[in-house]
Amino acid sequence: MDDELRILNTAAIPAALDDLDARVLDALASQRREAVAMRGTIALAALVALGGGIVAGSAFAPVAVAASPLTPLVPVSPLAPSTLLDSR
Repeated sequence: MDDELRILNTAAIPAALDDLDARVLDALASQRREAVAMRGTIALAALVALGGGIVAGSAFAPVAVAASPLTPLVPVSPLAPSTLLDSR
């Protein structure tokens, strides 16, 4: 095994290994920049969607109509079992 380690010690280092660290660190830095830019883009999209929802909800609001109260004690209630089971 000592002979094999001596052979590896005398072997020339490939030139691609010299700039490997720089390429890896550059790729990490570009991914970090892209993540920060994407975070801003997502925040902008959320604000636009929220603003559009507020505008659409307030501009196209239908007229409010009061509903008649439904109580189970009224004999002509539309939810009474006798009216729900009536086949007429």
